[in-house]
Amino acid sequence: GNAIFMDDANVPSLSGLAYLGCVAQSDPLWQRTQAAAWGPDNPYFFKGQAGEGIGGPHAGLRQIWPMSLIVRALSSDDPAVIRACLKTVRETDADTGFIHETFDQDDARKFTRAWFAWANGLFGELIVRLANTRPALLEDTL
Repeated sequence: GNAIFMDDANVPSLSGLAYLGCVAQSDPLWQRTQAAAWGPDNPYFFKGQAGEGIGGPHAGLRQIWPMSLIVRALSSDDPAVIRACLKTVRETDADTGFIHETFDQDDARKFTRAWFAWANGLFGELIVRLANTRPALLEDTL
């Protein structure tokens, strides 16, 4: 009878299934799953003063992975969701100019890995995709 629902910030993940092409963004089951992963049903969903996003057991509680925000933006057709993800990633670099592995939900100056190539590369993919398909979102946000 024991069960746990959770999603992890890494890819592959439940949240990343549409990004990976495993399901359509319009799939109702995936949309419900992603909504659950981005809310209190997921014990690794964190929301604080610095931002909200998915973490994981690797870095501990209260630690949001910017990768989860990037994957959410890559998986979304909603301009408001994409803008919010871009804004949070931009504002949680602790003035380093780099995307970290994690940041504390309430204080982005508390982070892990000053340089996390996986997240920075994934962010580059997001920027190139938006530049090619929705450049106005970049102009509005960055």
